[in-house]
Amino acid sequence: MSTQDLDPSPTGPVDVEQAEAALVERYPRLVRIAYLVLPPALGRNRRVLTAHALVQRSLPRRRVPGPRRAEDAVDPGYAYVRGEVLRQALVAGLPLRRLALPRRAQFPPLLPHVWGLRLFPRVGGADELALDQRLSRLSGPGRAAYVLRGLERQGDPEVLRVLASAGVEDPAAALAEADAVDTVDTVDTWDVSRGGADAGGPGAPAVDRPSVVGGQGRRSGGPGAAGGPDVPGTSGAGGPADAGLGRTERPERVGEQGGPGRSGGRAGRLGGAGGAGGAERGLGLGRSVPGTGSTAGPGRPASGAGSAAEPGYAAPGAGAETGPGRPAVGSEATAGTGRPASGAEAAAESRRQVSGAGPAAGAGRQVPGAETTAGPGYRAPGAGATAGSGRPAPGTGVTAGSGGPAPGAEAAAGPRQPGAGAPGGPLGGTAPRRPRLSGAALLESDEFDPCALQARPTDLLRRRQHVRAGVTAVVALAVCGALLGLPGDGWGRDGAAAPSYARNPAAEAALDPAAVKRVGPAVWPGATRRDFSVWPARGDLAGDRALLRRALAVWARPGGAVQSSATPGTPVGPPMGPPQLLFAGRVDAVRVVLFHDGLRAVRYAEPVEGTAGVALDFARTDGADAVGSTALVVSRAAGNVRYLTAPWVRETAVRNLLLPAKEPYALARDAHGVTDPVPSPAQTKGCTRWNTLQTRDGSGLRLFTDLGELAPARLLWGRPAAPADATGPEAREAWARTACQLTTVRAHGVRSVNAWRFARQRLPEGAGLGAWLCTRAETWRGTGDRVLAQFLVPSPEVPAALAARSEGSPACGVRDPRVLAGVLWQAPGGNRYVLAAGSPDFASLEVSGGVEGRADGPVLAVRAGAGTEADLDGTLRDGTRRAALR
Repeated sequence: MSTQDLDPSPTGPVDVEQAEAALVERYPRLVRIAYLVLPPALGRNRRVLTAHALVQRSLPRRRVPGPRRAEDAVDPGYAYVRGEVLRQALVAGLPLRRLALPRRAQFPPLLPHVWGLRLFPRVGGADELALDQRLSRLSGPGRAAYVLRGLERQGDPEVLRVLASAGVEDPAAALAEADAVDTVDTVDTWDVSRGGADAGGPGAPAVDRPSVVGGQGRRSGGPGAAGGPDVPGTSGAGGPADAGLGRTERPERVGEQGGPGRSGGRAGRLGGAGGAGGAERGLGLGRSVPGTGSTAGPGRPASGAGSAAEPGYAAPGAGAETGPGRPAVGSEATAGTGRPASGAEAAAESRRQVSGAGPAAGAGRQVPGAETTAGPGYRAPGAGATAGSGRPAPGTGVTAGSGGPAPGAEAAAGPRQPGAGAPGGPLGGTAPRRPRLSGAALLESDEFDPCALQARPTDLLRRRQHVRAGVTAVVALAVCGALLGLPGDGWGRDGAAAPSYARNPAAEAALDPAAVKRVGPAVWPGATRRDFSVWPARGDLAGDRALLRRALAVWARPGGAVQSSATPGTPVGPPMGPPQLLFAGRVDAVRVVLFHDGLRAVRYAEPVEGTAGVALDFARTDGADAVGSTALVVSRAAGNVRYLTAPWVRETAVRNLLLPAKEPYALARDAHGVTDPVPSPAQTKGCTRWNTLQTRDGSGLRLFTDLGELAPARLLWGRPAAPADATGPEAREAWARTACQLTTVRAHGVRSVNAWRFARQRLPEGAGLGAWLCTRAETWRGTGDRVLAQFLVPSPEVPAALAARSEGSPACGVRDPRVLAGVLWQAPGGNRYVLAAGSPDFASLEVSGGVEGRADGPVLAVRAGAGTEADLDGTLRDGTRRAALR
């Protein structure tokens, strides 16, 4: 077999109607093929249902290529459907693996499905059971090869091509497995009382040697057995009449045996499954062909059964008499089909051994169950002698040819003829076991017919338990579903909210989306004050009540899966009444809702798909004025931030604090006041860029920065008593060197940050003029303010050095605008100095500890060594002593 023989060679497409006609017409055969190829480990009930499901799923959805070779093109639709059935059956036999993607055929079928019954084919006999056991030891491809040869009557080249097209990786190995099934089935031999058994010498009896599956026997005997010398493995003829002489016969494959509607065997070989259809071609009339079932002359018993090879002779085992021209008595023996003659159903169904006919001792002695028609000295084959392949004649207990038992056969009992048994005595020992049918006949038996089924109930007690458990589960699911769908509970109405813990009427009113406060767009121009209370309700989802309900419910009862955050000092409880809606819309693939209740700004965000990843942010905004309510953060995504600006904001721009000389670029907004995304400095690790939001309203420019909170912080510049927005050149230059210090006040609830240059100082050794800055971050809660004292060297490219830091101190504020700080500085010449400076209210400064020094005025410079530690104090103009900022 060459590789070229396995290459596809389509002969034409197959329509869906053509494949459907072939499937319907040959449905029982296709189901039988699938049933035989499926592994027996599945169980008979599942094999039956799976076989039907595989065949029903084999219909193509559209026009498909035709068969691969001409011999399959007799019916292209059937060839295609059979290939699909084989492919799915082979896949169904594969085990499920953890890392492999499961296939549809590996799961139990959805249709057809049977409730309350177990279906399985009719029970066969010992032959079918033995064949099923042998097939269970084969792999899926091996069973497919055996079925194709035995049931489909395909030759080896066709089997290889069909297996290759079905996806078998090694068709030759599968064919070898099928060959292994054709092993010798040993059967008990006749125990001859005289002369030994199976001796092969003159006068020795011809002993059946079954050599193929199903129990077909080939006779081998001595010269006196009508065949010449005993040649192991050859047919019983052994003489020149056998076309296979001179070579060792291999067991015939099932595919080579004659089946229903076909002549048995190959040309030039003896009969196969039926034994008679394969009679030698070219044999003359009146010549005895051993193993064919014809007789050579009057009074000479035929050595096998099957077809009547010569005119005028009836096949022994079919009720024939042995004389020439004697008509066959009994049932109609079929010649060449390999099937039992009519009337043999009892012998085929019962798997028992029938006792022998007894010794043929005297002339004219009649065998029990047989009719004596021959005279003395004549013994009819089939009444006590071994003839052919060893099929027992009913009622006699002897084998009467491979063509099947002949009911009501007549047998002549008399002295044994030479070569027909042990000389001079009766047959001894026990009768041989009944040989098995051929493989093809077994594959077509009712044991392997998934269309002729028997029905039995399933486990009734277990089924009752399963029904009770199923009813309980359904009731439990119904109750849980009803509870989840109640108002205010579960995921049905309130999204990610936790279960309700109170039924207070005021709290329920605060969670009603219809009661949410909405301000019209025409209110703010005429309002006496401008803050969050006059923001109009904006957004394309402002009318989505389901979204507002979920947002309010999560606000009141955030579940465990909600990602919640709040600025320090901000209460996170439910609203005391219906809040004000500021915005509801879709931003950056999330739905966002902004509320304000007079004290807090609340942001609710949920993904567009699903309910995972719900976020809830709180920010305290009490006391916000027109500038403090300029913008709110509406979205954070991929390191960017979007702002929702107040309705009175006219322009928005982005300014980089680290580049004070660079002009800001415009920032676009949509119709609802939402800006385009801006890279946020609050989410970056380095300090290479610090973007701020610059807005313009009716009173001037404002500068805001994102510090990771819901409300951006306002940037100021100047004395604590009268700060101004950090939009001038001097302020931008100072903030360019101190902006990176803003990372120390992230997520601290900062409302505004003011930078104030409180002192200038001449540096020693003519190093230039240094500056001292005080940066104060005010919070919305009024406590926890942070103060930073920073020193700036003359070089404008060098960032500020942090000199001191304090939290909760009133220094640099409106209540106490005084500050004192110092650093250890190294001059360009290498000398080190302790530098100190205070606000203008200080009259003198003094350093002690590691270095001693005093200076009048608000600045001080004392030479010191490396690693010097000193204490710094100052005296105010009123004589009050103050310590340095810590």
